[in-house]
Amino acid sequence: MASFFTTAFYHFVTLDDIKSMQTIIQDYCNKNEIKGTILLANEGINGTISGKEKNILEFHKFIKHDLIFSKVFKDLEYKSSWSNKNPFYRMKVRLKKEIVTLGIPEVSPTKKVGNYVKPKEWNSLISDPDIILIDARNGYEVDIGSFKNAINPKTSSFREFPKYIKKNLNPKKNKKIAMFCTGGIRCEKASSYMIEKGFEEVYHLQGGILKYLETIPEEESLWEGECFVFDQRVAVTSKLKEGKYDQCFACRHPLTPEEMQAKEYVEGISCSHCFNQTSKEKRDSLKERQKQIKLAKLRGEDHIGKKNTNKK
Repeated sequence: MASFFTTAFYHFVTLDDIKSMQTIIQDYCNKNEIKGTILLANEGINGTISGKEKNILEFHKFIKHDLIFSKVFKDLEYKSSWSNKNPFYRMKVRLKKEIVTLGIPEVSPTKKVGNYVKPKEWNSLISDPDIILIDARNGYEVDIGSFKNAINPKTSSFREFPKYIKKNLNPKKNKKIAMFCTGGIRCEKASSYMIEKGFEEVYHLQGGILKYLETIPEEESLWEGECFVFDQRVAVTSKLKEGKYDQCFACRHPLTPEEMQAKEYVEGISCSHCFNQTSKEKRDSLKERQKQIKLAKLRGEDHIGKKNTNKK
């Protein structure tokens, strides 16, 4: 039975003293053996954490109801899944200009946002022939799974999304837009940007793909393939179980077991997707990193940087 409980969450809300929040959240997680990554910015919070179920559920009670946070996170929701090992090596709470980087900090769902669509209403919406369905994720994520008939913008980062919209869509011609992403955060912010640019009827999947997979029975699902996630699991199936993919550290592209047998694949250094695109300097750096990972394993450590408790 899987023993690690993982939750993904975000909430757009105006925050003031994020430095103090950073310290409080980091200390709480360290004391309760919670690992993961949480981003804090003046526009809100974005995170994925993992640990014992009891500790994770207590964390969500703490952050939603403790008076330390003045209940600014009282509406925070999360998507959950299980894994056999903790998908994170450490706990990091970071301060950012944006909790998801569009590159336009003044665009925020706290000011204006598109129409939220609950998972149970999503199938009906995207079956509308007048809807333009856009996958707001990066190209390497879309490659392993998406909704049927969704457009792949083929971006390599979310920063490229505004350029794609400007080049390919027109608010006067493209009247009905629906977007989705992993947890809902990117498509929510993208909807804010599109409304800013004059698009009037913009919809986005509330809770993202993960909430959809958690909510919709597999026999009713319009999802095809696996869903990329930003942790050691790499991808999850339609049942939110750990998928079949590994990942190339150099380019982040998910890899099938067959792709890992290709001659271009060198663990931690290259794969068939990036073999001819990596500079000598980066390749040398990746080789050194992989060397240090192997040495860490020989010492019985889980990762680079873990404290050796056997030292005296």
